[in-house]
Amino acid sequence: MRTDSSPGTLPAREHLPAGDAGTPVLDVVIPVYNEEKDLQPCVLRLHEHLKRTFPYAFRITIADNASTDTTPQVSQRLEARIPEVRAFRLEQKGRGRALRTVWSASDAPVLAYMDVDLSTDLNALLPLVAPLISGHSDLAIGSRLSRSSRVVRGPKREFISRSYNLILRGSLQARFSDAQCGFKAIRREVAQVLLPLVEDTGWFFDTEMLVLAERAGLRIHEVPVDWVDDPDSTVHIVRTATDDLKGVWRVGKALATGSLPLDRLARPFGDDPRDREIKDVPKGLARQLVGFCVVGGLSTLFYLLLYSGFRQFTGSQVANALALLVSAVANTAANRRLTFGVRGRGGAIRHQAQGLVVFGIGLALTSGSLAALNAATANPARSTELAVLIAANLAATVLRFLLFRVWVFPDRTEEPSTVVAQHIPTYATPQPPLPQRPAPHFRAGDAADHTWRDATMRLQPVRPSDTDLGDSR
Repeated sequence: MRTDSSPGTLPAREHLPAGDAGTPVLDVVIPVYNEEKDLQPCVLRLHEHLKRTFPYAFRITIADNASTDTTPQVSQRLEARIPEVRAFRLEQKGRGRALRTVWSASDAPVLAYMDVDLSTDLNALLPLVAPLISGHSDLAIGSRLSRSSRVVRGPKREFISRSYNLILRGSLQARFSDAQCGFKAIRREVAQVLLPLVEDTGWFFDTEMLVLAERAGLRIHEVPVDWVDDPDSTVHIVRTATDDLKGVWRVGKALATGSLPLDRLARPFGDDPRDREIKDVPKGLARQLVGFCVVGGLSTLFYLLLYSGFRQFTGSQVANALALLVSAVANTAANRRLTFGVRGRGGAIRHQAQGLVVFGIGLALTSGSLAALNAATANPARSTELAVLIAANLAATVLRFLLFRVWVFPDRTEEPSTVVAQHIPTYATPQPPLPQRPAPHFRAGDAADHTWRDATMRLQPVRPSDTDLGDSR
């Protein structure tokens, strides 16, 4: 949970207005490569479905990434025939490259894409984009692995898909269920900031985008879909799986080293309901309790191991004091960083000193419990000693949390008046608005007048890596 008062890069999510009839709210991109047979039936079916069911203006963009058959000509005919269809061509392969280029230049507030084979039932399209239109979510994905999804595909693809998502959960701690389903949508303001951080230009593009969005705290909505496998799919499974694993390693390394500027994707303070001040509900209490319990459980195990080791060559009181001292130092350091979110070395010595005072209280409780046990029984069993110490530590733990929260790591959030005063000079000198550039218009032109290449050159690559001709996908 953020506690800063500075606005994030992304604006607060709002419900999108219906707008003018000619302004598309949704831009559905269909990336294609050598799909001369399936392209026209796909576009006609999608257009008919949107005309019949979608309540907003829409656009269908055909993103042809370096097809070598008659796909460009089919795209031109569809663009000339249907007003809502636009054709765009890249001279380089790569599904991720095509999506990033077209999405980055689109003027629609909601951007989506789907595979040309229409394996996903189109009835899921409106539920996919509705949370983005309403302002509820930042991204939306179709999931074939949801319990209510109905999927028809062979055991080989089923095994690969589930194994890949298990790898993502285990290595990148991903919580979304299906990274590879070709049925996704994103709000434009999110895409403008998120896409420059995504490096992959091929099939791993989806996964990288979702992992970064999730790590940045964006909301990802999942829609159960009905999905039928395309037996004529041209995806090279082995090569794609190898490239995906390389991408997992690259993204995992970048996340571990902190080299990704995910703070660019932060929402302004107050957009998250957890930022609100609620009467009689201490701020951050639930999260701190969970973190303190986890640290406390691990500290208790650490303490018991230390006590059992020290008890082999010393008395119970000395073993208890040594074990509690070592575990208390580790407990204070862990709670400082993980539970109360204190960063840096500033105040670390003072915090440890205060933690030792709390340790003294815990020592008094546990030592007093041992003294009472020894007074009641001359030679208590080792298991009885451990049971008494566990009970005493539980009581000391509750007191420790209260002292940590109120005394050692108190919440020193700045008063709102201070924040307002800091922003007064900004409002006193308003800046002139930036000039608005007209939205790009994707027209592929006619092959007969040689405008294909000119139309392609109007859109420049988003990243320097997009000029790499070595991408084989």
